[in-house]
Amino acid sequence: MKVALLGATGFMGSALLNEALSRGHSVTAVARDAGKLAARERLVTKSCDLFDATATAEILRGHDAVISAFNPGWKNPHLYEDQVRGTASILAAIGPAGIRRVLWVGGAGGLELKPGVRVIDAPDFPAWVKLGSLATMDALEQLRKHAELASSYLSPWAQMTPGARTGKLRLGGDKLLVDARGDSRISVEDFAVAMTDELEKPSHPRQRFTVGY
Repeated sequence: MKVALLGATGFMGSALLNEALSRGHSVTAVARDAGKLAARERLVTKSCDLFDATATAEILRGHDAVISAFNPGWKNPHLYEDQVRGTASILAAIGPAGIRRVLWVGGAGGLELKPGVRVIDAPDFPAWVKLGSLATMDALEQLRKHAELASSYLSPWAQMTPGARTGKLRLGGDKLLVDARGDSRISVEDFAVAMTDELEKPSHPRQRFTVGY
């Protein structure tokens, strides 16, 4: 496929870029400074201010799908406001670009620990993560207002770190899943596997789903 990857130089975006290219997809990597990416086969780099919907739409036009790993940065003092604004800008660009297939990197904060209780509601939820989690939850609500899009929103488990690409995954829905030891984790490499699987064989249209071990 011809895929536009937003936020391609970040923690999530880098793993998604590696996975998509390794499977033979052609990727347009879009970021604030995409020029710092090394040249690779089937890779096109485009530097763009994603808050500019018009410029973003021009870049997205002609692609089969968009994967958004947009994140304005965890150290950004205006993280929540900028991420919400960026999400709205990206969605405003997708329609005019003629894109219908959208995959979104979500967060774990909105997943349910039990009915009516979300991960973000837990008393030990890290305060420094909260604004980013609220912003990713807002992104899901924004996506749900665009019924014309075939969108899939993938939430990681609670812990996501660099690690091995095992390809041995467990998928879930709106509830936080844990392994036999009670841990909730996934490597960023295996998160990218799950997202690229969804790109190639859509199984969660207009849904949130989660992945872990």
